[in-house]
Amino acid sequence: MTDAMAATAADTWQDPALPVATRVSDLMSRMTLREKVAQLSGLWGIDPEVGEMAPMLRDAMGVQTWEQAIADGLGQLTRPFGSAPVESAEGLRALAERQRAVMAANRFGIPAQVHEEILTGLAAWRATIFPSPLCWAASFDPALVEQMGARIGDTMSALGVHQGMAPVLDVVRDLRWGRVEETMGEDPFLVGLIGSAYVRGVQSAGLVATVKHFVGYSASRAARNLAPVSMGPRELADVMLPPFEMTIRAGVRSVMNSYTDLDGVPTAADDTILTDLLRDTLGFTGTVSADYFSIAFLETLHHLAASPGEAAALALAAGIDVELPAVNTYGEPLLAAVASGAVDEALVDRALCRVLTQKCELGLLDPGWAPAEPREVDLDPPASRAVALELARRSMVLLANDGTLPLREGARVAVVGPRADTPEAMVGCYSFPRHVLLHYPGLELGVDIPTVREALAESFDVTHALGCPVLGGTDEDIAEAAARAAQAEVCVTVLGDEAGLFGNGTSGEGCDVSDLRLPGRQEELLEALLATGTPVVVVLLVGRPYDLSRQADRLAGLVCGFFPGEEGGRAVADVLSGRVNPSGRLPVGFPGPGSSQPAPYLAAALGQRNEVTVVDPTPLFPFGHGLSYAYPTWQSVRASAGAWATDGSIELEVRLANETDRDVSEVVQVYLHDPEASVVRPVQQLVAAARVDLAPGERRRACFVLHADLTSFTGRELFRIVEPGAVELRVGASSADIRHAVPLELVGPARQVGADRVLEPRVTITTD
Repeated sequence: MTDAMAATAADTWQDPALPVATRVSDLMSRMTLREKVAQLSGLWGIDPEVGEMAPMLRDAMGVQTWEQAIADGLGQLTRPFGSAPVESAEGLRALAERQRAVMAANRFGIPAQVHEEILTGLAAWRATIFPSPLCWAASFDPALVEQMGARIGDTMSALGVHQGMAPVLDVVRDLRWGRVEETMGEDPFLVGLIGSAYVRGVQSAGLVATVKHFVGYSASRAARNLAPVSMGPRELADVMLPPFEMTIRAGVRSVMNSYTDLDGVPTAADDTILTDLLRDTLGFTGTVSADYFSIAFLETLHHLAASPGEAAALALAAGIDVELPAVNTYGEPLLAAVASGAVDEALVDRALCRVLTQKCELGLLDPGWAPAEPREVDLDPPASRAVALELARRSMVLLANDGTLPLREGARVAVVGPRADTPEAMVGCYSFPRHVLLHYPGLELGVDIPTVREALAESFDVTHALGCPVLGGTDEDIAEAAARAAQAEVCVTVLGDEAGLFGNGTSGEGCDVSDLRLPGRQEELLEALLATGTPVVVVLLVGRPYDLSRQADRLAGLVCGFFPGEEGGRAVADVLSGRVNPSGRLPVGFPGPGSSQPAPYLAAALGQRNEVTVVDPTPLFPFGHGLSYAYPTWQSVRASAGAWATDGSIELEVRLANETDRDVSEVVQVYLHDPEASVVRPVQQLVAAARVDLAPGERRRACFVLHADLTSFTGRELFRIVEPGAVELRVGASSADIRHAVPLELVGPARQVGADRVLEPRVTITTD
């Protein structure tokens, strides 16, 4: 502490027995403008000479020294474990040193809030790499995702990390977008259901999850990263907002803005989005964290501001509380803007109140707070690996099977393809190996990631050939792979993406594509393997669905694992061998012929196949699709009534029985069809889903209590309404495999509903 220390243990702001608001108000009253502004930005101690994680990184980092940056306090420390490979004990030691320096430099001894990326687990060296978000959604298992989130939260807590930058709630609108792999698919209800479970899990450790990117980011024109977004208010409200509404209801504590402009106004400068909508309408009370450099981008990319000070003024007025990853505009430029009268100090106080409230809730303002002491921490414990394996297994989607799968025990199997024998095939662009470690060539991955070849070799007589890399390759390598396939009983070819950022891969942030053909020469390799006459089973380890329409009907089997994490190789082997009955379901459809059409799910009738255009957007494999080796018997589907009050609920009951000799699992999916509405509506959309597991001989019942609010949509007056009239609940195993259609009549007056409406059904699973 400095000699001019302004606080003692007796100060109101340090008394944990007092209300948070009282403590924060007291502290704010003692702070100078410089001390206030210092709490509104972060500091990233990254070495700019070790490869750029993103374009313009060096230019956007600012020029302050460490001593200058912390002189009046510091809001956040950016990614102390996620910027370079560091052992846990050494990272804890360095973090403790930095926290003590921050506390000593400011009059109040306030430490920094620490944040890290956590999209597939804590993005730190030697930490568990869980399956990617597409896998979470493919599992249709929110309880398991919540368990994963809790494991991540525990790891963060052990390292003194307070905030995690996930989950991504962007709803997929175009499969060509590079960040599809970071999403939970193309249905807003599923994204919100799974995202809320993840938030609850992470925040169960007393931490801060950050949902992103608010709002509309995934709808950029032509699927180009950061490109303008042009959508109407109805699409924004009915497709993009529900996942954020659901996670706000789940208690999420931070929101990150979108980079894009929405109808000409960048979100980082849009108070109608970040204040009127997010806070006044949706009731969010936490912090708004700037996506990295997005405030500076108001000047450098959007050309909305003429200077850093103008950018700071726009962002602060819009509602961004914290500038990340480093101070760029919320420093001297903001101070100058306040001094000149361009920015009202009340806006600084508004953001500061939110920042200090969160720090207070985290215990960072309590007397005696101290950073964690250095020690070795197991960042990849057996319990986390077990969750990673179970989630990878439950997310494997069997897309097609002619009976070749499961493979015969001891079969001679040729395992070929660019992703067959590389650990990095399992992980996405925000995993530590693909986000950071690729800038440190030769350094070990830090966690054990068995490959598909290694996992299959434990059960089968395996031969291997590369075939081709993800991009490029030679005729000789393709010929060698075909020769191996010709000598085998079955060929398992593992195709897919290399995750990366901004051109360092075929999938990931900034790795958008112009069509949906498999990257490089992989389709050529697949055709060569099919020409051998040996049954070919394709395993896809991908960040997005690809167009396989030219080969699908000739494949013996097709399995999609997306990026299944460190235990993904074992999960693939478990499914191919039959040790696990596959039960994943697609959270995003696979495209049919044409390979450049935006996803048709949630489309209205004229957005689907029709007679007024020759372009057919019908997916090859639709949303919710997934096969198994054994299935339950659907016994009955029953609604509690035929009339559904516009302000009431109905009960939908689905009975299943397992009449097979092995464990089975079904994902019961309930879709709403509105045949007549006052505005054009999707042909159908998911309103409920439940995974039902059954042991041999078991009978179970899934009961859904659905409130009429779940039928609501944005009407002509741009208010969300529940409209009386005929509707239909379509109950099935996928969006294209409807087992029962339940006609209902919504009766009563039309109702206007808002952010307090019912967002989810109540679901119970019982044993008969």
